[in-house]
Amino acid sequence: MNLKPLLLAMTLSLTLAGCMVGPDYQKPAMQLPMGFKEGTQWQRAVANPQGALNSQWWLAYNDPVLTQLIQRSATANQSIVAAEAAYRGAQAQVSSSRAGLWPTLGAGLSGSRGVGGSGSSSGASSAGGVENSVSATLTASWEPDLWGQVRRGIESSSASAQASDALLAGVRLSISASVASNYLALRQQDIDIGLLQQQQQINQQLLDMIQAEYAQGTAANDQLLQAQDQLSTVVAALQTAQRSREQYEHALAVLVGEAPSQFSVAPVAQYAFAVPRPPLSLPSDLLLRRPDVVAAERTAAAANAKIGVADAAFFPTLDLTAEGGYRASALGSLFSVPNRIWTLGPALAATLFDGGAREAAVQQAQASYDQDAATYRGTVLSALQNVEDNLSAINHLHVQADTYQQIYTRNQQLFGSQEAQLKAGTVSQQNVLTQQLILLQTEQNLRDTQGQLSQGSVALIQSLGGGWENH
Repeated sequence: MNLKPLLLAMTLSLTLAGCMVGPDYQKPAMQLPMGFKEGTQWQRAVANPQGALNSQWWLAYNDPVLTQLIQRSATANQSIVAAEAAYRGAQAQVSSSRAGLWPTLGAGLSGSRGVGGSGSSSGASSAGGVENSVSATLTASWEPDLWGQVRRGIESSSASAQASDALLAGVRLSISASVASNYLALRQQDIDIGLLQQQQQINQQLLDMIQAEYAQGTAANDQLLQAQDQLSTVVAALQTAQRSREQYEHALAVLVGEAPSQFSVAPVAQYAFAVPRPPLSLPSDLLLRRPDVVAAERTAAAANAKIGVADAAFFPTLDLTAEGGYRASALGSLFSVPNRIWTLGPALAATLFDGGAREAAVQQAQASYDQDAATYRGTVLSALQNVEDNLSAINHLHVQADTYQQIYTRNQQLFGSQEAQLKAGTVSQQNVLTQQLILLQTEQNLRDTQGQLSQGSVALIQSLGGGWENH
């Protein structure tokens, strides 16, 4: 057997296997700012495929109930379950792509019995024109990756898997942020409900007093109508707060994978909102960890590798095959030296004309890359806007909260003064109740702003890809 042609083909294929056609990936270039506009500095970095960190940013809110809800959502939320399944599928695709680098091996065992010709051939028996044949074979075939088509495919599927991993991290971050936002909004409604119930009681007392005065002729009908309107307004606002709380509770139930009818969160009247404040200098978490940015960059990398896959179709393919085994007329004598059979041979094939299909495939791959690169740049710009918006909201809400705190403090002093004057007999009970009502309203404004500030911090953490701490 002359093995020189086969050895020559194998040597040539191994020599060429280091070649890969198509462009090597370079991250799409874009001009980035050196800092954020809204009062903080940003340290620049590049997108990191391993940037989907296991950040437990919610611990900064010091609320065991919130922590428990987020932990439950991480295992039971159906969006996370679906994203995890998609990631497993992407990992399987990487394994499938890598399998193309290896030979394919096969084995076969067959037997036949039938009527043959007038004569008999070696390795077969004839009895009354009936021939028997049995064979056992091993086959091997390998198509060397001469032009990098398989390796570009692996590169593309690996980048797609990294994008899927980032998307999974993005879903986890989105769900945990939604749990935190809905939970904090629910706690804000708890506070509003308590304050509105107190306002309802005071308005009812004022209405009772004015009704008594109206019956005695010392209060005008307009005063009575105004008191009734004020009470009705508070009752309507209380219904809105109660409805909102119920809906936030329903949303939390779905986020943790439960039916709303089987889920509840106990009310807390006095809730302390925590507001983690970002440092003056932010690390580069925006591009380092933000899942949508990482996913967009990895998607562009996958598209770039597909250009090489399309380019490789212009080059010939080499297929190396080998088959060996035994063939005989009876199973008992099958595995003997005289019955050995074998075949070896390389096959070189190339497409000479396809009507422009390969060129169209390359153009399509290049267009897909351009689209994904533009999507990546747009994602980065949207991420920058998102961070700027949330920094702006945090800045203004801090000023607003400080202002409402000052107003509330002054009204506490006014209410104390009214109570002292009531004891001295210089003001009426109505004056004290009216001032108490104003105090409750200013407290509600303060607490609502504190709740919005806490929810705003969640939005900022989400926009930065999971906070600003290194875990």
